[in-house]
Amino acid sequence: MSARLYASIFQRASSYTPTLTTATYQCSHFVAFPSSHPGPAPHCHLSSWSTFRSDHIHNRDKESGNWSQIGRHRSTHQDLDFQLSSVQINSILRSNEQTVSVPEFDGRGLSTVKRFDSNQLAANTPNEDRRSAATCLQSKGMLFGVFDGHGGWACAQAISERLLYYIAVAMMPKHSLEELEKCMEHGRPVPPILQWYKHHTDFSFHRESASLYIEHLRVFWQELLDSEEHDEGMSPTDALNRAFKRLDADISLEAQVPHSTDLMKSTAIQVAFAGCTACVAHIGTDGIHVANSGDSRAVLGVQQEDGSWSALQLSQDHNSQNQAEVERIKAQHPPSERDSIITDDRLLGVLMPLRAFGDVRFKWSRELQQSILASLDSRVDLEFLNLYQYTTPNYLTPPYLDVTPEITYHKLRPQDHFLILGTDGLWDELGSDEAVRLIGEHLSGIHLQAPLSLSERQLKLGQMHELLLKRRARASPALDSNAATHLIRHGLGTGDYGELCQERLASMLALPEDLARMYRDDITATVVYLNSDLARPPHS
Repeated sequence: MSARLYASIFQRASSYTPTLTTATYQCSHFVAFPSSHPGPAPHCHLSSWSTFRSDHIHNRDKESGNWSQIGRHRSTHQDLDFQLSSVQINSILRSNEQTVSVPEFDGRGLSTVKRFDSNQLAANTPNEDRRSAATCLQSKGMLFGVFDGHGGWACAQAISERLLYYIAVAMMPKHSLEELEKCMEHGRPVPPILQWYKHHTDFSFHRESASLYIEHLRVFWQELLDSEEHDEGMSPTDALNRAFKRLDADISLEAQVPHSTDLMKSTAIQVAFAGCTACVAHIGTDGIHVANSGDSRAVLGVQQEDGSWSALQLSQDHNSQNQAEVERIKAQHPPSERDSIITDDRLLGVLMPLRAFGDVRFKWSRELQQSILASLDSRVDLEFLNLYQYTTPNYLTPPYLDVTPEITYHKLRPQDHFLILGTDGLWDELGSDEAVRLIGEHLSGIHLQAPLSLSERQLKLGQMHELLLKRRARASPALDSNAATHLIRHGLGTGDYGELCQERLASMLALPEDLARMYRDDITATVVYLNSDLARPPHS
């Protein structure tokens, strides 16, 4: 372990005090770090990494300013113990992993999905990321989603439990919706809409909120029944678009209407004032539809004829690095606001994702926000709910934010082997190409090495030794059978030459909760393996 890294963390830990202001707001987005770690040493070391990290530490929050709270306790030198064994490291990395094999034939046809691996690693306490996976039982296909919360976990939790239902209902044909409605009217059991794949660590809302969510889902399908154009159900593209918008509208409405209990009211308000990004994939027999709102990402793993792997990105990040997205938002407001809408790479200088669920601070008028918060019972602790009455700067012509998803379609080909869905915490550590290479080599067990270039053949002995170390690192056997765990391990523990560095990984996993968010974000990854044989033309 590098003395520099110890010194850097010790210095921050000994001098650190949590930021608690009248506008404290616990969030989870931040400025992304480059994925490369410079340094000349030909072995696993941390000196260059520690310098890079300590020089670039930010409060890694989706929202910035005076609205951030790093943690709940102060660190001391005694808190910091980086001597994790390999058993401890594996226990931490694998505690939330999930592997599901999908039946090849489900009674309605061949499945496009063979299996999927998923995992999560928290930096926040509690984790603000969520994930979902389900098979559509009343229509075809499977749905996968990753959800990155900020301002707490409440919005991500609600979206992860509700959004797939809205999508599935929108795709259902009219006769199936009629059956749902008849069952509700006569008090009979409702036919299942989704087959969920839950991990035992996944959270659920309390029963009162669940009943409210069912009521609003029913209103949604009743409106679809009243539509004369809904006979066969919506296409995946229309269903994804409609579901995203409708659920966000329902969340906004639920925070404004009366509720039977204080718990339901405070929960609804907490969900609406928090926020979350969403990246959802519908995988059908012919292709993949991806709906993205925010800066999570969907990447397809493609194997070329020579056996090498390439990444095909099926979503665009909605942040300030996306110039088209920045111009889209600026065009919706007066020219006088062009210089204030995006400042410090954030929406109004506060929010990093430029599309999201919830986040009514960027959608409602100031008067409505103040009215709703004032309506809470005086016994409700706003700080406990992560709700704070602060004024967003330059808030002149709301709304500044919406959830409208950007939807892409990709027709499956024989060379398309897997889909990676990840929250931005994954992509802060790995580039799309690197992630696909890791999964491709994990899947095939083959580590392709490019031939030596002319310049490489002229390397000096020491430089050639470094190159050989890098090539040997790429050919190391995988430690994890779960591909999502494999991604997280390499994202956090890869050394300067592609080798897995136990010390580096241990240091990232052993950080106490108030320091962990300074170095990394919550990470969620789902790897979906595709049945590429379905895309092959039939033999003549």
